Amino acid sequence: MGKRLIQQRRGRGTPRYRAPSHRYQGDVKHYALSTSGMVTDLIHCAGHSAPLMEVAYLTGERGLSFAPDGIRVGDEVAVGSSEVKIGNVLPLRDIPEGTMIHNIELQPLDGGKLVRASGSSARVVSKTEEAVRVLLPSKKEKLFQPDCRASIGVLAGSGRLDKPFLKAGFKYHKMRARNKLYPIVCGVSMNAVDHPFGGKCSHVKGRPTQSPRGAPPGRKAGKIAPRRTGRRKK
Repeated sequence: MGKRLIQQRRGRGTPRYRAPSHRYQGDVKHYALSTSGMVTDLIHCAGHSAPLMEVAYLTGERGLSFAPDGIRVGDEVAVGSSEVKIGNVLPLRDIPEGTMIHNIELQPLDGGKLVRASGSSARVVSKTEEAVRVLLPSKKEKLFQPDCRASIGVLAGSGRLDKPFLKAGFKYHKMRARNKLYPIVCGVSMNAVDHPFGGKCSHVKGRPTQSPRGAPPGRKAGKIAPRRTGRRKK
């Protein structure tokens, strides 16, 4: 009989593990049409680490976009324009090499999927007719279709990680804003009914951390069928 691990309890879909999306300001994605607009407000959203900007487009609609560093209320931003300006959304084929970008689309017109955290940015490395090579914040390079769009500039909020939490209560409120599980307890500190490594009132596992590949779901914890175990022989 398997144990009720936390990883398994998440799949039930109860409010304990469901994100409070009703508190969020809305979806953040590139506007589908080629138009221009004006930044009307800068917004804080609990569901995003970077600040957002509300844009009133000439079509009469309003949308949310990530606020790049240096944007202000009243600035004009354009979607589909050829002008390389902070806040503008351009296809990767029209962005010069070396330009800092964010909110990159994986597929054309999907709204943006990559480089969306506060203070992050990517850089266009090289371009060909078939693909555009982009250096991501992880220092890895990825090829994109030339029709994929991205926003110009570095995302605001770069100093978010510089300030320490200082207290567990501050971390509690941050995690609760997105309904993340907190605090996270290691398996050896749990009771025997909650984890295979739990019990015995100590931090000694009492059993190998290697679990067989054919073990039941409640037993798969630790090293799941590693290729090799033990010390490496010289």
